[in-house]
Amino acid sequence: MSYVSCTTVDGIAHVQLARPDKMNALTLDLLADLAATSRKLRKDKTLRAVVVSGQGTSFCAGLDFANVLKNPGGILRAFVPNPLRGTNIFQEAPWGFRRIPVPVIAAVHGNCLGGGLQIALAADFRFATPDSTWSVLEGKWGLIPDMSGVQALKELVGIDTAKKLTMTAEMFSGKEARDMGLVTDLDADPLAAAFALAEQLKVRSPDQLAAAKRLFNDSWNASPRRTFARERVEQFFLLIARNTSAARNAAFQKSTPSYSPRQR
Repeated sequence: MSYVSCTTVDGIAHVQLARPDKMNALTLDLLADLAATSRKLRKDKTLRAVVVSGQGTSFCAGLDFANVLKNPGGILRAFVPNPLRGTNIFQEAPWGFRRIPVPVIAAVHGNCLGGGLQIALAADFRFATPDSTWSVLEGKWGLIPDMSGVQALKELVGIDTAKKLTMTAEMFSGKEARDMGLVTDLDADPLAAAFALAEQLKVRSPDQLAAAKRLFNDSWNASPRRTFARERVEQFFLLIARNTSAARNAAFQKSTPSYSPRQR
């Protein structure tokens, strides 16, 4: 049984955490399904955007400890990192969506706790209801966020805020998350907002979107010299890309561009 649903329509994939009876609480199988889904989507060069949401009343309530602790051997196996990727299953479940070279948009409602928060933060953009509930909940259990959350937090908030959220495990609303910089925007219907942004991004060159995502993700904390070098490399390939010509011609003609599959 798969705990992740993935459907693609007109180049937009909708990935849903599909364990609604448990508020999409994370099991080892669900984490593995998320990692496998991101790997599959990464290979699809016709893909234009990904929307991630949760079925039922919540985005994700975090790790299902009662379920996961029944399988100590599985925990140990999942904890071992893949030497090529540098992540284990817990980390790859969210971080795999960073590796997809298209915009990934999370739509958050209800609870977004612990591992669920880390999945949301792995997206490029996050829409949330104002009354959604967020927490770096691992601190409640005497743990730290270990599903790529530390990396995501330090990209989005100041070090004092990241430490406070991690050490206190305090609950905060979607509105407070937006004020901190964890949420892109608030919406009473975050799923509709996520799809609206995906449709808006579809009119841009898929090669440009992929290059922008790579450039920001790979150079956000890099030196200016390294960032400038990456800019030159990405721009060189864009200058000779078919989709760049399609975007330019459509802009001149004030028409809707027709793009080829992504080249990189």
